[in-house]
Amino acid sequence: MEQEYDIIVLGTGLKECILSGLMTLSGKKVLHIDKNPYYGGESASISPLEELYKKFKTPGPPKSMGRGKEWNVDLISKFFLSTGQMVKILLHTEVTRYLDFKVVEGSYVYKGGKVHKVPASEKDADASDLMGMFDKRRFKKLLLFALNFDIRNPRTHHDVDPHKTTTRELFHRYDLGLDVIEFIGHAIALHNSESYLDRPCVETISRIRLYSDSLSCRNTSPYLYPLYGLGEIPQGFARLNAEYGGTFLLNRAVDEIVMDSGKVKAVKSEGKLFHCKQLICDPSYVPNRVRKVGRVIRAICFLNHPVKHTHDVSSCQIIIPQTQLNRKSDIYISVVSFAHNVASDGMYIATVSTTAETTNPEKELQPGLELLEPIVHKFVSVSNLLVPNEDGKKSQIFVVGSESQRQKICSHESTLSLKDLKQVRNHGIILQ
Repeated sequence: MEQEYDIIVLGTGLKECILSGLMTLSGKKVLHIDKNPYYGGESASISPLEELYKKFKTPGPPKSMGRGKEWNVDLISKFFLSTGQMVKILLHTEVTRYLDFKVVEGSYVYKGGKVHKVPASEKDADASDLMGMFDKRRFKKLLLFALNFDIRNPRTHHDVDPHKTTTRELFHRYDLGLDVIEFIGHAIALHNSESYLDRPCVETISRIRLYSDSLSCRNTSPYLYPLYGLGEIPQGFARLNAEYGGTFLLNRAVDEIVMDSGKVKAVKSEGKLFHCKQLICDPSYVPNRVRKVGRVIRAICFLNHPVKHTHDVSSCQIIIPQTQLNRKSDIYISVVSFAHNVASDGMYIATVSTTAETTNPEKELQPGLELLEPIVHKFVSVSNLLVPNEDGKKSQIFVVGSESQRQKICSHESTLSLKDLKQVRNHGIILQ
């Protein structure tokens, strides 16, 4: 085995696999090492089902769950906007050759103790029970403005300065009520906090347009999900990597990261030294180079029924805006099922997650869990949100931040942007 590499990547999470695939594609010699025996890292899809019960140290599974190999359970669930950056990355790299996607069947928002379909078109607005007659007219006017908006054409701005006018001022201009602002900001624009209201409105306008464009491609919802689970995506990039000469070492311990004058020189693994010019890794490999900025609570729930009030769809996204529960963070619920080849016949997997705000994070999920009842089995985890201490310019060690709760919907907070990809391919700084 060759001992000299341009880049070594530690961990096979989604971001790490995208980066290693692109580096290999651009002609770099890449070695990819993972301490786990499977691809995906914290974005893995666990199969067979027995492995999930083992991971959470829970007896089971019971025979009623069907055959274990029929299950592929995401540790972190995500959906992708069909015209979003992640899908563009997959098309750009042609990793779609290795994947099949299915449209998520519904997009819902929680209001006043009930689940409502998210309106994102004039037709949806007319049928929506989220708004009164006058609010529907105002919403449609804003939607029309956003869909016709072109940053390069001032005639479409209607006296709105997209870089100076705040989103709050834009909503006030259309005289939108608080309820309408809530579902636009959190269920369509997919903001995860209220801070967006005081930022320039160009960001929110582009998010509304992205959601609407994605919905127009698919009709039922703007989201896509890969058959057999999210773990297929890191594996797809791993295949791309291997196709262009990349080397993978799974189930391999990392002993040491060797430095020379403050810059990475090599990685020592099971006694062997692998030299490199750059190192990309997830936080678990360099705990001294990251800091904790919060926690995320997740509950993976098995159901034997569709979620109530969602028209019996086999998959959906439900967002509970923070203001509905007097919280600082939204609660996200993603539902997939046997229709996506991730569960045995008739079974559903719902993942509820949010940023932990108290010392009793599981209790914070309760409003979301109540929407899913009865629950057959539940697996709860709390993980830290970790970010790098430095940008990596000096050390040439680029730490990919941990998966945050807001990245659960890979849309605007995309895993990597196309601009980032160009920088990666030009061997510049790796961005989060």
